[in-house]
Amino acid sequence: MFSRDIGIDLGTANVLIHVKGKGIVLDEPSVVAMDRSTSKVLEVGEAARRMVGRTPGNIEAIRPLKDGVIADFDVTEAMLRHFISKINVRGMFSKPRMLICCPTNITKVEQKAIKEAAEKSGGKKVYLEEEPKVAAIGAGMDIFQPSGNMVVDIGGGTTDVAVLSMGDIVTSQSIKLAGDKFDQEILNYVKKEYKLLIGERTAEDIKIQVATVFPGSRDESIAIRGRDMVSGLPRTITIYSDEIEKALKESVSMIVQAAKNVLEKTPPELSADIIDRGVILTGGGALLHGIDQLLAEELKVPVFLADEPMSCVARGTGIMLENIDKIERRSFL
Repeated sequence: MFSRDIGIDLGTANVLIHVKGKGIVLDEPSVVAMDRSTSKVLEVGEAARRMVGRTPGNIEAIRPLKDGVIADFDVTEAMLRHFISKINVRGMFSKPRMLICCPTNITKVEQKAIKEAAEKSGGKKVYLEEEPKVAAIGAGMDIFQPSGNMVVDIGGGTTDVAVLSMGDIVTSQSIKLAGDKFDQEILNYVKKEYKLLIGERTAEDIKIQVATVFPGSRDESIAIRGRDMVSGLPRTITIYSDEIEKALKESVSMIVQAAKNVLEKTPPELSADIIDRGVILTGGGALLHGIDQLLAEELKVPVFLADEPMSCVARGTGIMLENIDKIERRSFL
């Protein structure tokens, strides 16, 4: 009869939706398949992701979010509307309140675009919260105490690094480099070294199955297929872990640098807390093999991988939804 409050992790790679009282009810790729000639939405989510790189000329698989922000407003709205109708949370007489996460350094215009897309897709009232804060809550950190907590949230489009205390962000940095960039680096490496063209999904398979970013910590191989750039014919090659470590070195060093920058700006008392408590890694990119070891070595502090890092932000929205009335009173956005 009445609608439920929902929390949305509107990610560049995946959308996760948490319904108050039910938990995470949806986890689908942020992909929409459209017919170019009619602008009609054909598929959304997992069904659309399966079409990436495999569609005829008139059908296009679009990722409407880029670097954590909306790149295509209409397609984002269509995607959200599809997901919200799929989970069936709208009441007969009311619309749900929504809490949506966004990167720390997005502009007022980008914030407004996210709010508008959510309102148009069926939200009564839309609240925005900063992603690393929600990720920290979802990872089980008590950020409301007067002590320092550091979180590194590596998503699909952005990496957010933040130090939190007393329920708010003390210092933070967001960089437009994360899981999607890793896929691109792998794709470029194979193209350059082997003169072989592969698709995004193959690059992602390599990242999951053999990639590492900590030298010597993984020794695996994978046979991949692609199109030979010289002959134009299909060809199979074998890729090894140590090759991918070199391919990802530059990108990963930028994440390490962002974490160092945040630590350098952190007040000394909070820095002391971080040495005791360590750094928590969240987001899908945190699953990249060896990233915790690399950060621990470079930052000289303990680094821990959160439980189910991909769903930390969505779980965090769930905890915040329990206190949505307090948020409404504060009405911070």
